[in-house]
Amino acid sequence: MAYLYLKAFHIFFVVSWFAGLFYLPRIFVNLAMAKPGAEYDRLLLMAHKLLRFMTPLGVLAMVFGLWLMFGYGIGGGWLHAKLTLVAGLAAYHGYCFRLLGDFRAGSNRRSHVWFRVFNELPVLVLLAVVILVVVKPF
Repeated sequence: MAYLYLKAFHIFFVVSWFAGLFYLPRIFVNLAMAKPGAEYDRLLLMAHKLLRFMTPLGVLAMVFGLWLMFGYGIGGGWLHAKLTLVAGLAAYHGYCFRLLGDFRAGSNRRSHVWFRVFNELPVLVLLAVVILVVVKPF
């Protein structure tokens, strides 16, 4: 029974974290198109608050995932692939801090089109992770 609760909390925090990973780059798209002023400042504040909110969600998703892995001996090649993708998501999340810092400093050099492509990366990773977890191809 405890296993099912851990799994449920892991899924909850993963979904919550991904909501932020999907929305934050959309704010970056709008920041890349905005001129300095009230709109730009509001978008900066939104991005800052979202990043601050979603970071603990990502940490908790990983904590519950590791708890499942080590506490219940879950393993296999599919899990190693999933962990690699999760490490990539953690790096993506960390890179969002840098991108926000660039916007704050007024030194962003990337276009809104670049941020639109950047926004799609977590979608592709999520698809791959779901396939790995459900199908367990190896």
